[in-house]
Amino acid sequence: MNGSGVINFSAGPSKLPEKVMEKANSELLNYRGTGHSVLEMSHRSAEFSQIIHEAESTLRELVGIPANYHVLFLQGGGSGQFSAIPLNLLQPGKTADYIVTGTWSAKAAKEAEKYGKVHRVIADVEKHVGVPCTTKWTTNPDAAYLHYCDNETIHGIEFPFVPESDGPPIVCDMSSNFLSRPIDVTKFGLIYAGAQKNIGCAGVTVVIVRDDLVGHALKECPTILNYKEQAACNSLYNTPPSYSIYIMGLVLQWVKEQGGVAAMERKSAAKSELIYDTIRRSNGFYVCPIEDKFQSRMNITFRIGSGKCTDELEKRFVQEAGKVGMKQLKGHRSIGGIRVSCYNAIHLEEVQVLVNFMQAFQRENTHLFHEC
Repeated sequence: MNGSGVINFSAGPSKLPEKVMEKANSELLNYRGTGHSVLEMSHRSAEFSQIIHEAESTLRELVGIPANYHVLFLQGGGSGQFSAIPLNLLQPGKTADYIVTGTWSAKAAKEAEKYGKVHRVIADVEKHVGVPCTTKWTTNPDAAYLHYCDNETIHGIEFPFVPESDGPPIVCDMSSNFLSRPIDVTKFGLIYAGAQKNIGCAGVTVVIVRDDLVGHALKECPTILNYKEQAACNSLYNTPPSYSIYIMGLVLQWVKEQGGVAAMERKSAAKSELIYDTIRRSNGFYVCPIEDKFQSRMNITFRIGSGKCTDELEKRFVQEAGKVGMKQLKGHRSIGGIRVSCYNAIHLEEVQVLVNFMQAFQRENTHLFHEC
């Protein structure tokens, strides 16, 4: 909990670690004795060169990124990569496979259709409540790549496995669960993640791309989205989001000090299980629509009951939680309900405060629940 007594459960931009905020605050006006702020620092300076180099070095160490992968710090968020990926990887005459399990993977597929042929591996379903059985997938061994979203932030669906590929490189959107559990980078051709969920503030997007996938961009690809050009310039083709990269570097160092990605995984499991256990024990007062094995550790979505009073109860839940300092609990406008985002910076103690509130709210509103 920050000094104001507020707990920020936002899905993004999300909470940053207190130590990171304190460090950034202490260096805001005078970065390490330079006499000026990172906000006004030249991206060509020796000081910023050290900042971006340290951020990449720490990230490579934390995730175990092999030498044959480029690490790029780009602008445009995950949505920018929805365009950059097909512009760099989808050659004329080829098809890209997309596994659509929620809003963000659907948007990625729709954007890619502007630049080439897209095949949806899973037939469209009305409601996203999990990942359909792989026996129902129709993949193409000759596809340019296979794309999926590891954690659907809006619906609260997380992959418990890495999809198998018969040849095409796997491209993964890890925007909302990056650095929350160990990954084997060698299973992927490309990983991308907007920083504003788990690894920093809005403005910078991490792209980890294998060497052999660089240098094949369509001629229409804007230079700023071209992986080869960005790699050659060390992500400095133009002025980068300097301060966002600086904040990300501080967060990466914080993760390292906390015990690395394995420690983040243990903590995320404990936090999410505390909430899911509360839902299971509520006798139907709280209901999670997501199939058990696909329930996200990062974005926990649930409804209150299923009757005519559901909307009223959920509105009251959000309002009363806000009065005691718990913010950003309202579900995404497209699906409603309640959403609790438990990214790395959220403490177990903060989740316990929420759980205590959930239990008290149920006791105080059981009568309304039964009346409806």
